[in-house]
Order: sequence, then structure tokens, then C-alpha cells
Amino acid sequence: MHADLSPLIAATTTWLTRAYPAVGGAMATALCEAQARQAVTVAAMLRYPTPMDASLAAMAGPGGSGRLDELGETGHAGSGAPQEHAWRSWVDEVVASWAACLLGSPELAADAVAGLAEGTPGVYRRLVSPDDSDRRAAALLRHPDLLAPVAGLHGDLLRTRLRPALPDVA
Repeated sequence: MHADLSPLIAATTTWLTRAYPAVGGAMATALCEAQARQAVTVAAMLRYPTPMDASLAAMAGPGGSGRLDELGETGHAGSGAPQEHAWRSWVDEVVASWAACLLGSPELAADAVAGLAEGTPGVYRRLVSPDDSDRRAAALLRHPDLLAPVAGLHGDLLRTRLRPALPDVA
């Protein structure tokens, strides 16, 4: 992972775990966050595959959570003091959408991890093959119907990236 993506990954993970909170206590919260972080990390690595891409994203800024907040009806759009929500400016909408796609589809997650140059399935086990405790903890975070509005924003771009159309053979 490129160091330049750390603030983006942290903020986008925070947004996802607040929009789709864990079901249960402290252990469930930790398991939910681990799954979200793995999905966001994979999505960020696919979105910004080179150090140059990561540097440009860090320099230009990822865009913030404004549209996601409105879409997810999280009640955070424009509320509170600016310093309380400054982290929201580091949320990347495309990365959040791609992470939602990965969390909602184990097959797509497996394809994404396989597509990473440095990706080994063991590193992303909670994303690719969650166990029962992972699933229970992240019931909201992995629910395809709940994820659909966010996943639908840029999901087609992710699927195109992972499974490019084959050329017509005449």
C-alpha cells in the first residue's frame, strides 16, 4: 500500500463503519472495522495502482463524503463544527463505492484481491472469506440491499476494471 493513501483509507473506512455500524459489542466493532479496512484498502489499491496515482490523489484530495452522506442519509452532511468532521474531506467516493461492491460480493472481492500485484488472499481473508463471526459483526456492512445505493455509484467502473470486455472475434 502506498503511504499517501493512508488518510484516504482511514477516512473512507470510518465513513463505511459509521454508515453501516457493527452489530454487537466491542469485538464486533473491531471485526467490522477490519473488514471495512480490507475492502477499502483493496479498492484504493485498484483505484490508485501506482505511487504517482496515490501522490496525485493526496495532492488533489479525494473529494469528500458529501454525496455519500446525502445518499446514505447518515445525517452528517453539513452538521456539526468543521473540526469535528474534517476527516470527511478525505473520504473517496469511488473507493467507498468499490469497497461496498467488494463487501457485498465475495466473488468480486476474490477477483479484486487476485488482481492485486501484491495481493495474497490470506492478507485479505476477512474480506474474501469471512467466517460466521465476521458475517454477524458486519451484517449491515455486508448486506447487498443496504450497500446497493453506494455500490451503484461506481460499481460498473470496478467491474470493468476487474473483468474487461473481451474483444469481438470475427
